[in-house]
Amino acid sequence: MAAKTRPKPDTPDASDRVSRIREGVTAAILEHRLLPGTKLGEDEIGEIYGASRTLVRTALQQLVHEGIVSIEKNRGAFVARPTPADAREVFEARRLIEPTIVDHACDAVSPAWLDRLRRHLAEEREAELRGDARASVRLSGEFHRLVAEMSGHSIYLGFLKELIARSSLIILLYRRHDTPACGTDHHAGIVAAIRKRDKAAAREQMLSHLTEIEAELFLKDPAADEMRLADVLGA
Repeated sequence: MAAKTRPKPDTPDASDRVSRIREGVTAAILEHRLLPGTKLGEDEIGEIYGASRTLVRTALQQLVHEGIVSIEKNRGAFVARPTPADAREVFEARRLIEPTIVDHACDAVSPAWLDRLRRHLAEEREAELRGDARASVRLSGEFHRLVAEMSGHSIYLGFLKELIARSSLIILLYRRHDTPACGTDHHAGIVAAIRKRDKAAAREQMLSHLTEIEAELFLKDPAADEMRLADVLGA
């Protein structure tokens, strides 16, 4: 019986498997099922997706470029651990592009898009009511992606997908435990402004929303926590 062969890296089937690995890892990060610092073993991922190590490495390298996976020499690939400085840069970038995204969304508003946004808000509220934290986190990110899709600006959409994935890691690492990751009320306010085609209000709502998310993070540099045991135990 002939041995089963895996697709070559440049075949359509190989490309599909690379995409499935990327999407699977990204979804697990967005839902906080994969924690920062988790080792991403090539062999194990290959078994899960029926892919060769070459395809797994290709997918992981793509995620490295997106900033959500890091590769350490002689140790392998890990889910990235963003620093407080990384977090500030990510939210600064989001504040730069998302107000412009909602501008475009106001121009593109239609009954069909409003229906999609309303249904999405309903899903967010249902997840919140049943206490499904993973679904809430995933849906929060999807809301911002949905608005970017509505804007019709493919470049901004690509940027934002990467920033949303990084934001998920940042929120997981630095969010204060008594605060929500991304409030549904804020999203409802953004949708209301888009529905009215009120660009100024939509921009203001989005900026306020992103600023509040960052304010709810405990962005303390790790070095600030370093202390001598003698200073603590000898006191």
